[in-house]
Amino acid sequence: MAENLRRIREKIAEAALRVGRKPEEVKILGAAKGQSTEKIREAVAEGLTLIGENYVQEAEKKKPFLSDLSLTWHLIGHLQKNKAKKAFELFDLIETVDRIEIAEKLSKLCQKTGRRLPVFIEVNVGGEENKKGILPEALPELIRHIKDLPGLEIRGLMCIPPYFEDVEAVRPYFRRLRELRDELQEKFDLPALTELSMGMSHDFEVAVEEGATIVRIGTALFGPRTPKK
Repeated sequence: MAENLRRIREKIAEAALRVGRKPEEVKILGAAKGQSTEKIREAVAEGLTLIGENYVQEAEKKKPFLSDLSLTWHLIGHLQKNKAKKAFELFDLIETVDRIEIAEKLSKLCQKTGRRLPVFIEVNVGGEENKKGILPEALPELIRHIKDLPGLEIRGLMCIPPYFEDVEAVRPYFRRLRELRDELQEKFDLPALTELSMGMSHDFEVAVEEGATIVRIGTALFGPRTPKK
């Protein structure tokens, strides 16, 4: 685990420096889908502070065994409306808001509890039918609806671009997400909209070169997922 994290940090630093960025601008999120709590503990011992889970149920099972650790939990998988309340209770930040009904549900929960919830908007930058996220052309209208909802703070954009063996083919999608963030920040006067969650084990170096502030690393950090019993 220590060696994996060292290698990832080194690659992030090299990618950042290539484009004149500071390596400390990029945070590593441990994408813990299918990973054991023991592996998460190992990563935290090496300095990891951000954990991402794809499924509400999986986070619900793991969190009690990790409650002694200082962790920030992100939901990085699709959020169903019937899981919104549980997700609201479990996660510090939700990266996958992509429709108004989910945003409204989360806003109502914020109003009930007095909590402010940071969120990212998931964008389907490749327009893929099998992927979640809002299409880029519909994003301004969604932002217009969400930006004034009580309790919600739009902090960033997130994407899962099409997969290519050649990571250079992914670069235009990361660049597009950065451009969208910059356009929205200016158009809607959203100074808090600074984060870009993009890049995974296969392509995070290119994502860093294109402006990622959070890279979601699973197997390159934790190794293979724990087989289901």
